[in-house]
Amino acid sequence: MSVIYRPKKIRVVAIPIAAAVMVLFTVLSFGLKGSAGFDNSGSFQRGDQAAMIGLGVLIGLGVLAFLRPRVIADEEKITIRNVVGGYELPWSVVRAVRFDRNSPWAQLELHDEEQVSIHALQAADKDYAVEGVRTLRKLHSAAVEA
Repeated sequence: MSVIYRPKKIRVVAIPIAAAVMVLFTVLSFGLKGSAGFDNSGSFQRGDQAAMIGLGVLIGLGVLAFLRPRVIADEEKITIRNVVGGYELPWSVVRAVRFDRNSPWAQLELHDEEQVSIHALQAADKDYAVEGVRTLRKLHSAAVEA
């Protein structure tokens, strides 16, 4: 059995924000006309407009990076991909799957006292995140007993 979890509510927020940023920078780029200073020493060109649109696209893609988190788990290992970085760990190095009361996301507690955040299971997703943590705990228990 293999399971995949991704955050849900962040999609509702990140996608419209990314689209709005790209549209805003595109609209602003069309306003770049005329002189570029108090002393009329320069003027905006088409390249400046294109750069503004490109900047909007880059910022929009940066916002979409928050959609990156994912956790994939099976009987042998757990693979975590967070906004930045990721981990592939066998269940044997995991002591517990935790989701503390005021924590923004679930965590793995490892045998060497380290903790690994699981951004894919966020407190904002409520029941979905709780179901994910319960499933990961079952997989962990099954792997430890085997």
